[in-house]
Amino acid sequence: MPMPADNAPWPPPEWAPYLQRMQVDDAWYSGDRHRLAQVYHRDVPPSERRWRLWGRRRPERRDHRLHVPLPGDIASTSADLLFAEMPAIKVSDTTTQARLDTMLDLNRVQQTLLGAAEQAAALSGVYLRTTWDKQAADRPLLTTVQPDCAIPEFRFGMLAAVTFWEELPGSTTATVWRHVERHEPGRILHALYQGTQTNIGRQMPLTAHPTTAPLATSLDTDNDGQSVKTGIRELTASYVPNMLPNRLQRGAPIGRSDYAAPIYDMFDSLDTVWTSWMRDIRLARARLIVPDGYLRDNGPGNGASFDDEAEVWAALKIPPTEAGASITLAQFDIRTADHQQTAEALIRQAAQSAGYSAQSFGLDGDGQPVTATEVDSRDQRSMVTRRKKTGYWRHAIQEQTHVMLQLDARLFGRPIKPERPTVEFGDGVAESLQTTATTLDLLNRAQAVSTATRVKILHPEWDDTAVKAEVAAILAETGQGLQDPVGIFPL
Repeated sequence: MPMPADNAPWPPPEWAPYLQRMQVDDAWYSGDRHRLAQVYHRDVPPSERRWRLWGRRRPERRDHRLHVPLPGDIASTSADLLFAEMPAIKVSDTTTQARLDTMLDLNRVQQTLLGAAEQAAALSGVYLRTTWDKQAADRPLLTTVQPDCAIPEFRFGMLAAVTFWEELPGSTTATVWRHVERHEPGRILHALYQGTQTNIGRQMPLTAHPTTAPLATSLDTDNDGQSVKTGIRELTASYVPNMLPNRLQRGAPIGRSDYAAPIYDMFDSLDTVWTSWMRDIRLARARLIVPDGYLRDNGPGNGASFDDEAEVWAALKIPPTEAGASITLAQFDIRTADHQQTAEALIRQAAQSAGYSAQSFGLDGDGQPVTATEVDSRDQRSMVTRRKKTGYWRHAIQEQTHVMLQLDARLFGRPIKPERPTVEFGDGVAESLQTTATTLDLLNRAQAVSTATRVKILHPEWDDTAVKAEVAAILAETGQGLQDPVGIFPL
């Protein structure tokens, strides 16, 4: 679609159901009790609202409902499995590789990818966007855009264009300023709108708001509006679906949330169990039931009270044999085992439905040290989900790092040869040093591998130069250097 027409409904009505479901996902991901209550009062049908813990209204009572942040843990676990270890992004040209490594480090790309992966797991997907600001940095920048601020356009399942929007400072409930940014092959269009919460309003000059005013001097004006030419064919934005297909919108290549199994029922039930457990604890507090005569008068209009925290008591002139003159202790049992077993069963089922092993959330572990093979076996479901997600992320990372290299050469004059990088994710399981040493010792005794191979197994991140130097040092120290029959590593 082109830039939005004046006074058009916003967001576009055809995307309203998708964005409304995303608001529910966002509320669970946030872990905010007030946001959960607000969403279930506003965006959920009344037939479902009545039996939800977070759909019940508590107008005059203290709200004792509690939330277990399992949705946030699921999203965080997904990001950790993907990007706790930075994937290897490589090109063939050494000069280009050095520049790429510098940009990835300066742009803190691993942090960006960790945050993006966590949000994608919760909100069904995320966008990677390449942009630049020569006053802020001397390189292209890799940023992320949330899916609830984007309207994508797909062609044969591939992203052909995307429109982002951002609500600017100064917006109120009555007036909303929006910066609309449309990415197309070869250019990025910008526009400023003044509207309402549900209407895009009128297009205004970019100079009408201080946030967009600096853009006005750097854009070209044509029949479609104000834009900046990128000079490259690739799109400066890529869509990363969290998981495909979307079960509620099967015809569209948009992702689905980890919560869209759906497991909202389990989230709500887990909060119900946790709330009930804490209610047992509140009710089980020791309480004293005392006769009226034991209460102390607090004066006219102030009622009477019984100080159960007092350490020194004044004698009361009540015969101990008088009926009802005793103090009774009331204390209820806490159903700890019942609540714990129910909560763990809900967590286990929710994790499995989201595509993860219970082991990834601290369940089914006996606390004993295990090897990487045993971890991989226990976390098999998590590892399968991780491998599926790396396929979606690999292409988006390749696209935008290629765009970064092209823009770095074209806009910043870097003497590099841009090429599409390869992206390789690790296996996701780290062997302990003791396990690796045992493996290397067995291989050495069997004379099955060379010294160079053993060094590469121990240090997979080293390049050939570092491996060669280490092998030469090992052979020199062990006195094997003069006996090297191949002569690959001369002293």
